Amino acid sequence: MTLYRSTLARLGKDICAGIYPPGQVIPAEPVLCVHLGVSRIVVREAIKGLASKGMVEARRRTGTVVLDPSRWSLLDPEVMIWRAEATGIDRALANDIMELRRIVEPAAARLAAERASAAELAALRAAFDAMAGAVASQPDYVAADLAFHNVIIRACANPLVSQLQSVMSTVLRIGFERVAATPGGPERSLPLHRTVCEAIEQRRGLDAEAAVLGLLDLAENDLRQILDAEGSMSAEPPPAARKRAALSPRRQAGANNEKNKSRKETHDDVVPS
Repeated sequence: MTLYRSTLARLGKDICAGIYPPGQVIPAEPVLCVHLGVSRIVVREAIKGLASKGMVEARRRTGTVVLDPSRWSLLDPEVMIWRAEATGIDRALANDIMELRRIVEPAAARLAAERASAAELAALRAAFDAMAGAVASQPDYVAADLAFHNVIIRACANPLVSQLQSVMSTVLRIGFERVAATPGGPERSLPLHRTVCEAIEQRRGLDAEAAVLGLLDLAENDLRQILDAEGSMSAEPPPAARKRAALSPRRQAGANNEKNKSRKETHDDVVPS
């Protein structure tokens, strides 16, 4: 990785982790140079890279300010990876990932069954065979699983959906690496992948769509169990919780102070969510 890419990733992860929360001015170039051990040119280019992703904004007489996550390019693969690596897959990110998959993948499978070329059908079968041969090897299984789903996205032959290829690959990899690491994860998902593969090969679009929905149900359940064991996804987050998750650390602290004050005044014994 070049100095530019590593510096960009370091600052991006720091922002995602809340080290530099929304509204905060990040340190000046000379300070970052010392902190990161790189030149001012590298820092300056990395800041430009973050700005292009909507994460920071240079303001006259203020400095470079971290923007609210609502302004970030959340579909940018690098931003997705930084979020996952900085804070792990939390409840909100897991739900967002699964919702995006449910919006895109079932319809893509149905269209792939109708439109896939002979070469794409062969690639799909080859990817499935690679999955079957790598059940006991997590890295190989994840790579084959990604190839399988990428073929489906490509084979739906919709140029707008095809533009989501890199986004979907990142989304899928984030989830696959967690699920594939759990005992029995690949073994549980392989039969459903076979059903999807056969439905597409046999041009049964509705069956392919239904099979993908079943696969997503399994994936969501596996991911939920993993995060539940880690204490981060014990239940579906209510809208208020999703809203709180989007607050900056400073606003979150204020909200918590108000909440604690209210509890003290009313003597309620409430277990925090």
